[in-house]
Amino acid sequence: MKLELGVDEVLSTTRSVRRRLDLEKAVGEQVLRDCLDLALQAPTGSLRQDWHFVVSNDRDQCREVGLIYQQVWMSMITDDYLSSSASRQGDAGDQSSWLSMMGSARHLAEVFPEVPAVFVPCISGRLDGADAMTQAVKWGSVIQAAWSFMLAARERGLGTCWTTVHLQRERDVADVLGIPYDEVQQVALSPVAYTQGTDFRPGRRKPESKFVHVNGW
Repeated sequence: MKLELGVDEVLSTTRSVRRRLDLEKAVGEQVLRDCLDLALQAPTGSLRQDWHFVVSNDRDQCREVGLIYQQVWMSMITDDYLSSSASRQGDAGDQSSWLSMMGSARHLAEVFPEVPAVFVPCISGRLDGADAMTQAVKWGSVIQAAWSFMLAARERGLGTCWTTVHLQRERDVADVLGIPYDEVQQVALSPVAYTQGTDFRPGRRKPESKFVHVNGW
């Protein structure tokens, strides 16, 4: 069922959902396919569509993938890492916001094995050592498509979250999902679940004056 949100609302309220995932409610294959149909309409460099999208709502597979994610995250994000990284975030407000976000990320790692579905965008071939233009074409195409999937999911009451730490053990995830590791490179991993409530607000962002340059730098 669609939420019938306006375009601007979908674009401004598609959040990284970590704490508000409904871990009990199943995510059916049809809603995943509906989101994928829209993802495939995303712009693609030279009309090559050299991408692949792996979705799974098999609870056993999702649990195996989630355990890999959990193990990598917990080994990387130590208390020392949090302390040293927080000090580089700017003023006290920025540090507090970053630590809150990391607390949310830790929660996702803890529950990832219980998510009802996962989404893994991939590219054909591996980019190890590829030149900048080749990489830009590949990443630029698949990331737009993945974002379209996430926007479509938001409109259907589903929450997603772009994560990449599992790439430390990409081959293990490939084995679980049957992805041919030597021929297909994973780009990200997202949980997919219905959200607890559908009211999401625009995220806190720094003012555009820090980033936007009009008619030149």
